[in-house]
Amino acid sequence: MIPQRLRIATRESKLAMWQTEHVASRLRERHPGLAIEISGMTTKGDRILDRPLAQVGGKGLFIKELEVALADGLADIAVHSMKDVPMELPEGFAMLPFGPREDARDAFVSLRHTSLASLPDGAVVGTSSLRRECQLRRAYPALVIKPLRGNVNTRLAKLEAGDYDAIILAAAGLKRLGFGDVIRELLPLSLALPAIGQGVLAIEYLAARADLAELLAPFVDPAALAASDAERALGLVVEGSCEVPLGGHAIVTGASLVLEGFLGLPDGSRLVRERVEGATSDAAGLGRALGERILARGGREVLSLLAPPSR
Repeated sequence: MIPQRLRIATRESKLAMWQTEHVASRLRERHPGLAIEISGMTTKGDRILDRPLAQVGGKGLFIKELEVALADGLADIAVHSMKDVPMELPEGFAMLPFGPREDARDAFVSLRHTSLASLPDGAVVGTSSLRRECQLRRAYPALVIKPLRGNVNTRLAKLEAGDYDAIILAAAGLKRLGFGDVIRELLPLSLALPAIGQGVLAIEYLAARADLAELLAPFVDPAALAASDAERALGLVVEGSCEVPLGGHAIVTGASLVLEGFLGLPDGSRLVRERVEGATSDAAGLGRALGERILARGGREVLSLLAPPSR
């Protein structure tokens, strides 16, 4: 039996609040009598903006406080961008994608240049992601890659202030916030594989809450679920986190799934990219198989080079 009252925990950024309001709106449409409360929270990842995520603990910094709220009974569900969720959930938690996937690609944004290829040597490109940095440095070694943290509005403001010649952001976030017109180019998957789960809205809840699983089930898009299962299984095998330049993207067509993934070094000097294809019914198995293939074809050496030196 579905609940009559729902408390939603979310980050307080404009994008997170948009995503949460979207989820709430969809739930109200289907269940007009459902009473929904939204609780905005500032996470550690939102507070630490002077260092790259890879230096301060990784993507889990954006969701820990929300999981504490769930565990303490202060919220029923939490809304995330799936790309921010660590590959392994804490014991007792469950997660489902919500609705169809938005455009998963990375977006090139610039005030003076029309494309990544049009940037002159020495141009400064801002990104918060080692994944993007790796692929950009490999394809365009003459560019200068500088860290860029903050919410979408903050990053766009830094571009307008002239701190960067261009910045790279997730297309999904820009489109959801109504900034689709600032996108000068959508980076092709052949150049830039996105983050695992990029473009997917995710709902996290306590696994024991069968009523919430029933409430959310109608909003689970089968293609988004298969893609998420495949990509996150890949991430589990190759130890995907903000400290590892890793990308993965699944394309689902009917009952078929094609999954590509890469693992590399931040400077772009090493990059192992592979692909697998098969049935959506074996999405997680395909992800694990791709992970093992990447590790076997040079990925283990990449991980050994990324490992911190032993003391």
